[in-house]
Amino acid sequence: MLPDCLSAEGEQRCRRLLGKATARLRARPAAAAVLVPLCSVRGVPALLYTLRSSLLAGRHKGDVSFPGGKCDPADRDVVHTALRETQEEVGLAVPEDHVWGILQPVFDQEKNTVVPVLAGVGPLDPQSLKPNPKEVDEVFALPLTHLLQVQNQGYTNFRQRGNFRYTMPVFLHGPHRVWGLTAVITEFTLQLLAPGAYKPSLEYPGMSRR
Repeated sequence: MLPDCLSAEGEQRCRRLLGKATARLRARPAAAAVLVPLCSVRGVPALLYTLRSSLLAGRHKGDVSFPGGKCDPADRDVVHTALRETQEEVGLAVPEDHVWGILQPVFDQEKNTVVPVLAGVGPLDPQSLKPNPKEVDEVFALPLTHLLQVQNQGYTNFRQRGNFRYTMPVFLHGPHRVWGLTAVITEFTLQLLAPGAYKPSLEYPGMSRR
């Protein structure tokens, strides 16, 4: 059964579980940070995602991601980076006291550290947001109940020069496929929010340990 993730008790549980890691990781240097926005869409708990603009340079254009980006020297810490980038990308201003904590950092293919920051952003209509068209093609939400259904979960095997390298999760049957590091961060989030309903079976090469 899905716990009441949006209740005060659910928030306090998550803040408590993330407290030590947040204190340790908040000021640690990182290449980038993303916000994992936990919202309520018509009363249903959901995660908010963006579809990166197809006009962007690089291999990740057109991919699903969480709002976020590179850390700026002027940013106070990774939380500030995630909040600043979210406002710049999708026009969503999230107060700092709505941040629940920092999830396990991940590494991209260039071994750069990407720090996920979990925040409760409250009731939200994704269609009301005004994303920056230079960075984002679309904003959409996926209910936690959708992400937790086994038929919407899968895995992708990555190979290099014909040899198996590693396996990563993928979430299917939504408006867009969620894969790569965004799927890994989604898994970490589900494991925190619904530990009894979601139990990932994979370990990811290169992921940092708390």
